[in-house]
Amino acid sequence: MVLDAFLDFISNGLLHLSGWQLVIYTLVMTHITILGVTIYLHRCQAHRALELHAIPSHFFRLWLWMTTGMVTKEWAAIHRKHHAKCETEEDPHSPQTRGINKVMWEGAELYRSESKNAETMEKFGHGTPDDWLERNVYSKYSWQGVAIMLIINVTLFGAIGLTIWAIQMAWIPFWAAGVINGIGHYWGYRNYDCNDAATNLFPIGIIIGGEEMHNNHHTFGTSAKFSSKWYEFDVGWMYIRILETVGLAKVKKVAPAPKFDSKKLVADLDTLQSVIANRYDVTAKYARSVKQAWRDELDHLVEKAKLESRFLKSSKKLLQREPTKLEDGQKQQLSELFMHSKALQTMHEMRVELGAIWERSHSTREQLLHQLQDWCARAEASGVQALREFAQRLRSYA
Repeated sequence: MVLDAFLDFISNGLLHLSGWQLVIYTLVMTHITILGVTIYLHRCQAHRALELHAIPSHFFRLWLWMTTGMVTKEWAAIHRKHHAKCETEEDPHSPQTRGINKVMWEGAELYRSESKNAETMEKFGHGTPDDWLERNVYSKYSWQGVAIMLIINVTLFGAIGLTIWAIQMAWIPFWAAGVINGIGHYWGYRNYDCNDAATNLFPIGIIIGGEEMHNNHHTFGTSAKFSSKWYEFDVGWMYIRILETVGLAKVKKVAPAPKFDSKKLVADLDTLQSVIANRYDVTAKYARSVKQAWRDELDHLVEKAKLESRFLKSSKKLLQREPTKLEDGQKQQLSELFMHSKALQTMHEMRVELGAIWERSHSTREQLLHQLQDWCARAEASGVQALREFAQRLRSYA
């Protein structure tokens, strides 16, 4: 009897769950871990985009201690350094400098290596929890938490609990350290041409708690909400709104939402301020105008200029890129394209001028306003339909 009971315990644990029940349990537990990372570590601690009540804060700290063994100060410091040094040799985990395979499959090792960098901890780890629990439990005994989770899983589910625990331990190293830090700076779509290679992996952010929209996040780093377009869904933001509704969270900052006044005929100081504040939205809309100008010019480029399809395809991509990021050979290719299309040349040159407006920090507001008004006037008189329509929209920012 005793032996049978022992063997039954080893096989099924205390709960005797079915296979599907074990799968559901694992998915729920790993989902909570993802929420701990994106809501507590990322948006709250690293970026201060929201404040969390003590109840969810202590819950997430305990949960992450048991499911990842990560220390809050280390995670926040490494992530802040990633933003400060993004895509450079000092970036702790950029696939642009270290290679996609290195970051994808060895992201956890890169994290552990950087966590031992005292300079990183000192410079970027400020403002994270430093209470008795952090000093005497979570930081001091970081591996004991995951050991407790192992004991819990084996006790509840028997031998299969080892597999469940292994999945829990691999969840964050694979999805966060590998997929987000790796593929999220290597492949995907971009709503905004921010200063690094961050991409959105998928517009439905459920599996990784909304972290899928990484380009949006790098563009508006201190925003508590990662979704930007109407078709994007950030499940982490949904949970934050629920916590805020019941008084357990307070959102401090979200990305600015542009407003428009269609009755404006001339850009004013409010327009200037709005254009500068929403410059990423402006550049994204300008990129659409460039696509429209390309469509308008395509027949001419193919039929009259007789340019090869391969040249046209690569040139179209170059037109969408930030002009300052183009290499000499790419600039030469665009120069060749512009020999056959004055409209596309105008679109490109006006984009450079527009970007210079919010980069001229030494100019007064009045000078910048004059430059914006002049830009709009020249755009509307350019004879390029896409550029004229964009200028009319630009002056309506309010």
